[in-house]
Amino acid sequence: MKVVVSFLNRVLVLGLVASLAACSSESAETLADAHPGQSTYNEACISCHNPGISGAPRLGDADAWQPRAAKGRQALVASTVNGLNAMPAKGMCWQCSDEQLAHAVDYMLEQAGVTATP
Repeated sequence: MKVVVSFLNRVLVLGLVASLAACSSESAETLADAHPGQSTYNEACISCHNPGISGAPRLGDADAWQPRAAKGRQALVASTVNGLNAMPAKGMCWQCSDEQLAHAVDYMLEQAGVTATP
């Protein structure tokens, strides 16, 4: 009886490990398909841009993003890196590179369905 229970426990553990591995590969695929700025947005920008704190344009709000996009991508990225109005430099994401912040800007524009001039 102990041998059977031990065998079943091993089979159960192996099955669990296999299903976790499958979940991990699905997660990796999902992350690979994600926009390159999404993780920076989720880690650094979401706290102000999701609720619209101090006038931050909310994610997906085309009306708020359109006039900003009209200034051009380069101006938006410069504002993100250097700060503008209530937004501090780099959105206080000191560890973020300028490139990561530029990707986050692109992600927010894409989510709003807005295209910035180059």
